[in-house]
Amino acid sequence: MAFIGSGLRIQGDDNLQSMLVGTVMRKIKSRNWKKQRYFKLQDDCMTIWYKSKKAGNAHSTFSVSDVEAVREGHQSEVLLSIADEFPADRCFTLVFRGRRGNLDLVAESADEAQSWISGMRKLIENLENMGEREKLDQWIGDWFKKADKNNDGRMNFKEVQDLLKMMNVDMNEHHAHRLFTMADKSQSGTLEDDEFVLFYKMLTQREDVLRVFQEFSADGQKLSQSDLEDFLKEEQLEGDNIQQHAKQLIDCYEPSDTAKLLNAMTFDGFLMYLGSAEGSIFNPQHRAVFQDMSQPLCHYFISSSHNTYLMEDQLRGQSSVEGYIRALNRGCRCVEVDCWDGANGEPIVYHGHTFTSKILFKDVVNAVGNYAFKVSEYPVILSIENHCSVEQQRVMAQHLNRILGDKLLKSTLDGKAPIGLPSPEDLKGKILLKAKKIGGLEESVNGMVEDSLTGEVSDEDEVAEIDEDNLHRESVRRRIKKSKQRLSKELSDYVIYCKSVHFSSFKHSRIHSKFYEVASFTESKARKQLREAGAEFVHHNSRQLTRVYPSGFRTDSSNFSPQEMWNSGCQIVALNFQTAGEGMDLNDGLFSQNGRNGYVLKPSFMREAEKRFDPETPQKRDGYQPLVLTIQVISGQQLPKVNIKEGSIVDPLVRVEIHGVPMDQAKQETRYIENNGFNPVWYDTLRFTIHTPELAMVRFVVEDYDKTSKNDFVGQYTLPLSCMQQGYRHIHLLSKDGTSIPPSSLFVHIRITGLK
Repeated sequence: MAFIGSGLRIQGDDNLQSMLVGTVMRKIKSRNWKKQRYFKLQDDCMTIWYKSKKAGNAHSTFSVSDVEAVREGHQSEVLLSIADEFPADRCFTLVFRGRRGNLDLVAESADEAQSWISGMRKLIENLENMGEREKLDQWIGDWFKKADKNNDGRMNFKEVQDLLKMMNVDMNEHHAHRLFTMADKSQSGTLEDDEFVLFYKMLTQREDVLRVFQEFSADGQKLSQSDLEDFLKEEQLEGDNIQQHAKQLIDCYEPSDTAKLLNAMTFDGFLMYLGSAEGSIFNPQHRAVFQDMSQPLCHYFISSSHNTYLMEDQLRGQSSVEGYIRALNRGCRCVEVDCWDGANGEPIVYHGHTFTSKILFKDVVNAVGNYAFKVSEYPVILSIENHCSVEQQRVMAQHLNRILGDKLLKSTLDGKAPIGLPSPEDLKGKILLKAKKIGGLEESVNGMVEDSLTGEVSDEDEVAEIDEDNLHRESVRRRIKKSKQRLSKELSDYVIYCKSVHFSSFKHSRIHSKFYEVASFTESKARKQLREAGAEFVHHNSRQLTRVYPSGFRTDSSNFSPQEMWNSGCQIVALNFQTAGEGMDLNDGLFSQNGRNGYVLKPSFMREAEKRFDPETPQKRDGYQPLVLTIQVISGQQLPKVNIKEGSIVDPLVRVEIHGVPMDQAKQETRYIENNGFNPVWYDTLRFTIHTPELAMVRFVVEDYDKTSKNDFVGQYTLPLSCMQQGYRHIHLLSKDGTSIPPSSLFVHIRITGLK
């Protein structure tokens, strides 16, 4: 087919040619599970097909677009475990997007491995560089392949009917047949190639966008440059260089050379623009680093992970260095390391007193060293929960020093006793230790610390929650007995700007605490503080760092909403990155701005100690300016099927949620549209009053309505209100895992105005 694999130059590429022929490789799941599979790139250059060597028809496929990266050599725990059996040059790992497990492979030869590594990387790069038009062609090609059951390169009416069901379209037979006949230009009773493209275009005709186009087009056929300028000014509310921007949009998105010569945009070009990153709801100017990165560390929200080593729940889940790699690759800047004494003098990492598996501390440090700065150059904080003997603490210090070298921050930046926290900019490329420390920073700088001093046991030991939540009196008594623990000077000396301390009260902190001290709160303890003393909490967080982590009762590793903690200025709000859902959607949404670098500058009223902002009474703050957010939910495009039941079609509704200070928390829904996940149309308007816009997050959720049971999740998109573009915008939906599900989208109109 003409449109399949477009944009790929496979001729002359030996790696892709050999992938098209196929290769036998070993799929490895563990030291004992190694099975041969036949792997082959499909002709569309978009799908990898594989099957067992044994007889039988069972086979599996995955899309190249699902693969995030290719790692060479022994770069996964599974491949490291068989390193003695297979050399590194024959091994590679395919890392999938979201929370799907890796695929570890061993080729028959180093050349074959290299061929697949280079070929896969080329395919991924091609996909990333694909234009909007090529993506559309690719998508159409994918559908054609799924529907052409007998692989004859053409589609009869029965196949078209099956395809409509697959695509979430509930269309009566008469209408479907009419479209089929109109597209069948050759009158052969089947659709091939260009005829199918025509059929798809008729099917996806965007009446909603056409209506907007015709409203601004002087002749109903095209937008002149001046028509487009009017649209950008009146609807999209763009102010700067509109003339230049209109010309740029025509150059970039207009497919017709004739229209380009006339400095005009056709409907096709207009649709391309609205479907692009510039036409999306997220302001492209906020994608790159745009905030001041030279303020003290405590003035930023910091993307933070809890129990980073866990891949599942915290009772019997698997511990893995993969947890660290995934979190760091998502821009996380604070990871947790739970350290215990291990065999042969080697400290181990796992969730103490549970059945979770164990990994070596040095393997964790290696992973952090390798991946800390791949997606962000700003500092990474290792939050150490230390249960080790002094001897194994010394081993920890040796590993940190040997493996991380100059990346590990071992002294204050200028060697002198500082008076405040340094900035993310100052600490670029550095890994900081957050842990217990003997004495204070001033003594360490002046070399006044003795070797055998003892400090208390790690305060954020999550067993301490039992004490707090009065669960078992017995274990509380046991804990009190062992509340002293000796610290090794070597490890203690590496704790510079993040000394873990016990929190007494805000009053005590105001008088006694130092800027480099970090208190940790369970979510319930933090909630109590913010209810009783919200303004005090915000004030405390303008001077020093605070970490909040999930309650120990969340044995399923679920998450609390980070929003309420951000409302009080807490910087290190640690979430279970391994668990999808609302908590992680909000975290991904907040940190999707500013270059996804894991640091977001807090609003000025939370950074200035004298401002006294209280999240419970936002109307009392200086400069209080509430806004009205009006969202017209117009339509949806090609929503994914969620119910695998044969012939079942989505009944979609859209819920818009505002997450912010308590007064701003709100949810509103559209109607549900029966049996149409393909191109539902709502034109429903939702209005919200927002009292603290600087902290507000907006979450769009699409659900499949079910009157008898809980609605099924279809897709979502979350972003800060401050990153929202106004006017007619597309929202490109994400899966439960936070990965994109093209071309599923919502079309909306956004207005933000002052409260009259």
